Amino acid sequence: MAAAEPAGAAPLWSATRFMLGAARAGQFPLDEGFEVAVAGRSNAGKSSALNVLTGRRSLARVSKTPGRTRELNFFELEAGRRLVDLPGYGYARVPDTVKQAWQRLMTDYFHSRGSLRGVAVVMDCRHPLTDYDQQMLQWCGRSGLPVHVLLTKADKLSRGAGLAALHQVRGRMGHLYRGGVTVQLFSARKGEGVEEARAVLGGWLGYQSDRKKKAPV
Repeated sequence: MAAAEPAGAAPLWSATRFMLGAARAGQFPLDEGFEVAVAGRSNAGKSSALNVLTGRRSLARVSKTPGRTRELNFFELEAGRRLVDLPGYGYARVPDTVKQAWQRLMTDYFHSRGSLRGVAVVMDCRHPLTDYDQQMLQWCGRSGLPVHVLLTKADKLSRGAGLAALHQVRGRMGHLYRGGVTVQLFSARKGEGVEEARAVLGGWLGYQSDRKKKAPV
């Protein structure tokens, strides 16, 4: 694991820019600094979540054809701090050979990145913890990574139903994942949960939150 760097000021999310897309491990950028991956089943709202978190409407393309992304897309907030958009899984109608290539790419990524500090796993709050979600959690578990679950499309449920889904997933995660895990409701359309998610991801990226900086000594 790469050595930790001192925490800096809160990130300027809107400065996030596309670095590169990698179809194989040899194309990954230099493994240094801090890196946070964003994973999720296709059609769960992963691209929309990335766009609203960074305040960049077209940073991650929102496709009408789920599963279109077939590379790991690296985005840089500043030198040494990156977000990584992992390929959507479980929905795309693609040949088995392509799915197998995705799995090899994901395995190479999780096994090789010392700078990877945590994974945000995006799940549709109406259909959480699918078999594919659980496979992603297994990858994270084998790598000893903390996980933050974004239960997206919370605006599709009533407040009561959303809270029920939140409590249910939190309860099940205790049995499914032995590493550090947090869960929250999230809506890209209404902006619900954006600051909470930014605080978690920003902490993994080595930033100090405004709350910490203003806390009394």
